Amino acid sequence: MSQPNNLRRCHTTLDQDSSLIAVVEMSQSSWLVAGIVPGISRQPATKLKPDQTALLGLLRRWQNEAAKAGRRISRLAVAFEAGRDGFWLARWLQARGIEAYVIHATSIAVSREHRRAKTDRLDTELLKRAFIGWLCGEPNHCSMVLIPSLEEEDAKRPNRERESLVGERTRIVNRMKSLLARLGIRDFKPTLRRAPEHLATLRTVEGMQLPPNTLAELRRDMARLRFVMDQITEIEQARLDRIAQGPEEGMHAMVRVLAGVKGIGVETADMLVHEIFSRPLRDRRAVARYAGLTGSPDESGGRRREKGLAKAGNARVRRGMVQIAWRFLVFQKDSALSQWFRFRTENARGTRKTMIVALARKLLIALWRFTRTGKLPEGVVLRASA
Repeated sequence: MSQPNNLRRCHTTLDQDSSLIAVVEMSQSSWLVAGIVPGISRQPATKLKPDQTALLGLLRRWQNEAAKAGRRISRLAVAFEAGRDGFWLARWLQARGIEAYVIHATSIAVSREHRRAKTDRLDTELLKRAFIGWLCGEPNHCSMVLIPSLEEEDAKRPNRERESLVGERTRIVNRMKSLLARLGIRDFKPTLRRAPEHLATLRTVEGMQLPPNTLAELRRDMARLRFVMDQITEIEQARLDRIAQGPEEGMHAMVRVLAGVKGIGVETADMLVHEIFSRPLRDRRAVARYAGLTGSPDESGGRRREKGLAKAGNARVRRGMVQIAWRFLVFQKDSALSQWFRFRTENARGTRKTMIVALARKLLIALWRFTRTGKLPEGVVLRASA
């Protein structure tokens, strides 16, 4: 029995005599479109400018050529590799009655030669080979990426923008601190509200005022820092307003449920919901695999070793879950997962960093089940105000 949301195989029977198959090798400057057209012995390949209308016109032209050869095309299937261009083209083609798929980049098999030839034409051959095998229903031949709606993609932007701004804030603060450290000043905190006023009163270890160029640079950095911090506050407040306006609607309800767990804040809950919990993952293995919290064993003959985390999933979820796991040990000391971690690491040396990843994986699956079924993990405590 096939599992729901299984993108590792196609569940529609392929009739090659009535199906037009095309793959697109995309770049910033051009698209190379290669197709398999029934009734035509050659396999055409055409280079286009990055234009969806021209692509649609090419597909219709190939469809007419197949009709002239006596083949009636009832299915048009197009695929391209996941990358910088995202999913807009797939949504645009689907809205016009064309099957569009996005192939997971890691599922394209390539030559293991040290120096292999690589051109757009050869890449389209690899894409066609993977796409045809998937359309034929061969399991695990290649994997397709779930195509999100425009609303689902847009819902991720506040959290990702905030992450970028927090990184920018850290870079500005570190640059200011390193600049002051060269003058022997180590107790200045740029993130304080009255920091710009204190800047003019700073003195070097020699008792002198800050040099004019250094002071001007610090003031510009201070203005830039204040602007970034205001934007972070704006994003956080806008999120709270959206949750307050629709507390029981869609993903907002999941965020409220997760934020009610002691040790998980609104920011972390929002990241987990929009990055992983809102996706239709079919089972716990898919959840752990999407987060990149699974192992990468290296076994051949008598060799048995573990190369560490696969790190093939969502890096944001992986980093966030490791941080949550450490916090979980502080805020949920009596939970079954915390007791399991302490039992495994109490008398073992050098295993805490390894076991914290295992705890993060178990915790991610437990929270995923909690958002799906409402069953609270054993021993987990909710906030008093939840």
